[in-house]
Amino acid sequence: MKIRSSKFCRKRGDESQTAKNLETPHVVSYGVLLILIALVCAGNVFASDMASDFSAANRFYAQGKFPEAAKAYETILQTGVESPALLFNYGNAEFKSGHLGRAIAAYQRAEQLSPRDAELRANLAFARNQVQGVTLRESRWQNWVGALTLNEGVTLTAVLFWLTFALLIARQLRPALVPKLKSATRIFAVLTVFSATVLGLQAASHFSSATAIVVADNVTARSGPFDDAQSAFTARDGAELSVLDRREDWVQVADGAGKTGWLPVKQVEVLPGA
Repeated sequence: MKIRSSKFCRKRGDESQTAKNLETPHVVSYGVLLILIALVCAGNVFASDMASDFSAANRFYAQGKFPEAAKAYETILQTGVESPALLFNYGNAEFKSGHLGRAIAAYQRAEQLSPRDAELRANLAFARNQVQGVTLRESRWQNWVGALTLNEGVTLTAVLFWLTFALLIARQLRPALVPKLKSATRIFAVLTVFSATVLGLQAASHFSSATAIVVADNVTARSGPFDDAQSAFTARDGAELSVLDRREDWVQVADGAGKTGWLPVKQVEVLPGA
């Protein structure tokens, strides 16, 4: 598995000015300018640090130090920085470290940002094939609907809607164009409805459903959200389970065979729908 691969703000010197030359508008503007400069500097320094940390993590991976690489990538992710390349590399490092569930979770998070990345999808499929025991399988329609991100789906639907609206306006303003624009208007109207329907399905999947990915070996789902409850079923590392409910430090899940049970949150990584 392959991984994917500065500017500095200088401080401005102090300049002395007499009090009589400082007018209130200039003081306010100068203060705002200093704030903007400080924010830009902080952003550049932060970006430089992240690039340095990312390179260090890549070096660990290249040296075959996969647990160290995974930890380094995870540290970057904990700062709130997230990108397909970062998650892709993190998934690879976790996979090489023998953490199948964490690898699958990382690949899925990357896929939500870059759903048409062929190499990413291949790695995700390969990792999923290593999972033993019962696990959820992505249906064809979910795979098809997930070909676009939510933002891309919204943009496409909006573009189609406004093109249809523009054609309708043109027909009203220029009646002579009605015969020529009739077919185009009908096609774009159908495409708009179709795109909106797909977007609705995608949004429903993303916001109303969630998946719990097992990130520990041989976890035991229990009949209730407490340690002494009876065993309901056992799930292996990397198993994907649908989330039914949550209660404090427990999550209720269902496996691909329809069995339900409760797992401690620390044993799974919960992701939103595709």
